[in-house]
Amino acid sequence: MTGNLYRGQAGLPFSSSLRVYEPLEAFPPEQQRQLVADSSKIRSRAAVENAELQASLGRITRTGGDPFPTGRTDLVRMTRVPGGRHTAADGATDATTGASAQDKDTPDAGRLLYCPSQLVIRAGLAANALMDGVHSPLADLLIPVSQRDKHQARIDRINAGEEAKRVHTRASTWGIPFSWFSLFAESDRKDVVESDGHILTVRVWTPLTEALDRARFAVAHLALAAPDLDMLDDLTQLTEWLELFHVQSMVELDYGAVADKVYPDESPMDVRLGIECLAEGDMTGAAAAYRRLASRWIPIRQLARAS
Repeated sequence: MTGNLYRGQAGLPFSSSLRVYEPLEAFPPEQQRQLVADSSKIRSRAAVENAELQASLGRITRTGGDPFPTGRTDLVRMTRVPGGRHTAADGATDATTGASAQDKDTPDAGRLLYCPSQLVIRAGLAANALMDGVHSPLADLLIPVSQRDKHQARIDRINAGEEAKRVHTRASTWGIPFSWFSLFAESDRKDVVESDGHILTVRVWTPLTEALDRARFAVAHLALAAPDLDMLDDLTQLTEWLELFHVQSMVELDYGAVADKVYPDESPMDVRLGIECLAEGDMTGAAAAYRRLASRWIPIRQLARAS
């Protein structure tokens, strides 16, 4: 299957991801060896996205009614922390040639960080969320109980090891949670991936320490100014999640295909201004920031209900 699958997103819903990339020493020894082995097979970031999407489509159409990943193989994304000079991340991929920025760097250009896909655990979490949600009757039809039990056994085997302690990826469909934007600033590094006049994705990067400082700032101010806001709960959970990772990690916001609809995007600035205005008691300014966010993202979320 060609790169056209990655470029076209196969007509699937817009999906965005928040990922944490950790240094090799943050993983247990057995997983370190597996990460190095898996990463040695990677040609480019586009190849990883292609493989993941192809595998997901394959699970939907395979016989036997089991839509879950088996865990026999897992994908890993990598990025390189800049050394003495600025080095683009592996995510800065030429979508036409498939060559990545990392392919053009020297070995000492920076330090490699890793983000394993952890598809088995994430699929289990997604299934549980579906079962607990408003669409649970539909979930019973789509995911037979026998297959859920079979997948739970896979999760139990993983949970018996050390690698299950931290789930490195959070995903969102039909829009990006506003709380995610609070982790980033306008000055953070951005990788814009384009092909044939379209933006395939935009990836924004920031050090974990910066993301944590911004999240804690937002939590502190919202706790005082708007304690009933749903975003406060989201930010509290985000902060607790980020605190699980190695201090030298990097955080990536991957817009996915929705970037073509919203980029250039000023959402990180609007979220920051909205929180600052709430903290200062400026309800007019906070309302204006929210209106800008809503005008940008509500039309995207409405697509989830479009026929």
